[in-house]
Amino acid sequence: MTYCVGMLLDTGLVFLSDSRTNAGVDQINTFRKTAVLERPGDRVIVLQFAGNLAITQAVMAILRERIEQPGDHQNVFTCTSFFQVAGCVGEAIREVHRRDAEALKAFGVEFNASIIVGGQIAGEQPRLFSVYAAGNFVEATPETTYFQVGESKYGKPILDRVLSRTSSLTVAAKCALVSMDSTIRSNLSVGMPLDLVVVKRDHLRVARHMSIDPNNAYFEMIRGRWSEALREAFAVLPDPDWF
Repeated sequence: MTYCVGMLLDTGLVFLSDSRTNAGVDQINTFRKTAVLERPGDRVIVLQFAGNLAITQAVMAILRERIEQPGDHQNVFTCTSFFQVAGCVGEAIREVHRRDAEALKAFGVEFNASIIVGGQIAGEQPRLFSVYAAGNFVEATPETTYFQVGESKYGKPILDRVLSRTSSLTVAAKCALVSMDSTIRSNLSVGMPLDLVVVKRDHLRVARHMSIDPNNAYFEMIRGRWSEALREAFAVLPDPDWF
């Protein structure tokens, strides 16, 4: 399984993903689920992948191949808007579907892929999209602060309670880490290391891209103090008087 969250803020974007994949309890592997494509000063594009690993890797391979060998295809570096970037990602998914969907169906395998893509192109504001398995997509609106893909339910409550468009990048990163901790604690198929990417508005490059492993001191502190704070908050809640 997978958990990825992408956040769109007034000051930029924050992305966090895990790196665990599994095909059964005895087949646990680590694969990065975040990719960065950037041309500093012109554009920065961050992609997060959930679903069938072979499908999402094929999508990423097509996107990279079209950058390196443009041909007649538009690619994410020739797009003039981020809407077109999302369209390129959707078309890459459809190309993989045309090639592989019937073969997968014959083996009883669902064509499953979800992608978050966000970033900024010079002359535009930062934008964030969620692209579905059919290649269609939706864009974050002023009321939308984040998109999730993968195992989203465990990490959603903290995002809904804390995050807003006016949150700072630091607050958003902290919120993403708490969201991820909640997911890891509740689902063994989501695991470390984590990929954290921060994009500052109008910088047109990645400001921070770091891998967070189980020995990361800050993440360990967050996990411990959040658990302690939850227990303390629960303890001071009045007991029900129904009994």
